[in-house]
Amino acid sequence: MQLSSFGQKFALESGISSLMDDLGTALGENPDLIFMGGGNPGRVPAAEELFSRRLSDILADGQRRHEMLGVYQAPQGDLSFRQELATFLHQRLGWPVGADNIAIANGSQSAFFILYNMFAGPMPDGTERRIHLPLSPEYVGYRDIGLGEDFFSATRPMIERLEDRRFKYHVAFDELSLDSGVAALCLSRPGNPTGNMVTDDEIERLDSIARQHDVPLIIDGAYGLPFPSLIYGDGRPFWNENTILMLSLSKLGLPGVRTGIVIATPAIAQAFARANTVVSLASGTLGPSLLRGTLADGSLERLCREALQPFYAERRAQTLAAIDRHRGDLPIWTHSAEGAFFLWLWCEGLPIDSMALYERLKARGVIVLPGNDFFIGTGENWAHRKECIRLSYAGDPGRIGEGVRLIMDELYRAYEA
Repeated sequence: MQLSSFGQKFALESGISSLMDDLGTALGENPDLIFMGGGNPGRVPAAEELFSRRLSDILADGQRRHEMLGVYQAPQGDLSFRQELATFLHQRLGWPVGADNIAIANGSQSAFFILYNMFAGPMPDGTERRIHLPLSPEYVGYRDIGLGEDFFSATRPMIERLEDRRFKYHVAFDELSLDSGVAALCLSRPGNPTGNMVTDDEIERLDSIARQHDVPLIIDGAYGLPFPSLIYGDGRPFWNENTILMLSLSKLGLPGVRTGIVIATPAIAQAFARANTVVSLASGTLGPSLLRGTLADGSLERLCREALQPFYAERRAQTLAAIDRHRGDLPIWTHSAEGAFFLWLWCEGLPIDSMALYERLKARGVIVLPGNDFFIGTGENWAHRKECIRLSYAGDPGRIGEGVRLIMDELYRAYEA
């Protein structure tokens, strides 16, 4: 099989394809594996009940069923849902947005593929522009998404050591320097893989820097604000006309419906929708149909506040306790778990790299995510990038506890070898 340059880049193995292979194996083909690697949300009964009820109501109504299953949507997506979301954002948060500020996509991964390549890569004048990550490690799904070479640059974070072997990454503003080759700033908030909640002050400073350089600030809010709001501390929703906010329905408990949301200026939202039409023809209707009405009546906010946040907060506390119980005197630092449903472990001075640790744990029936691929744009000559792993605590608490025990046992073996 002779592949094009595009085929060689996207059809061969990548960090995100390996993650999804392991996810499929663990959740489908081999359920005995302890899966602590991917971003699959946990099963929250209140969420399943809400969406099941919404789906039953739609299926019982012939017209609404036809609108969901039998009609192509306009390029920017379901107008009624976009209007409801715009009203919610305006009334709850004071954002000056309307339906024309919003575009629907078939999942945030495909949305980022289009959005990133709209701004970065080969330019009409023959130059190359790139996406800059002001704090890396970042979401592994970004890594191979660019059509151009050297698609990402990044600023390494400052590391603050905290009590109880916790630590926190901060944006290293003294090291953050942009040039004319930067097309946009982008970060996830809360952070994937770290659970780091970039502070409100840091977001304001990044916005100011982006404006000074006339580039957009892209915020990946898949786990964040205003929904699913998996935040366990302080943090305000952020958006203005220089911001592109990406939201997702996946972490509400709907990863299978593949719905992403772009909130931007009308010009960017329309340009995105045109590109998305070329790639996907139309966005799916299931996700917007399930959510329609839940923003207006407050049920989505209640779900986030009363069910999702407590569910993951409890799992987080249980998993942190298991780590503290089993790690003994190992030099294992846990990133401050401020959001999402991940723990990011820094195994300081790890004698093997995180990919080798991943393979050893996989052989023992535990799937984690090695940290190497998350350090996008930081260069290879940083030992820290080979000393980290990401754990998900969304699964069954008993199995997660056993997974933590096995992880720490394998780390003892690695350090003592």
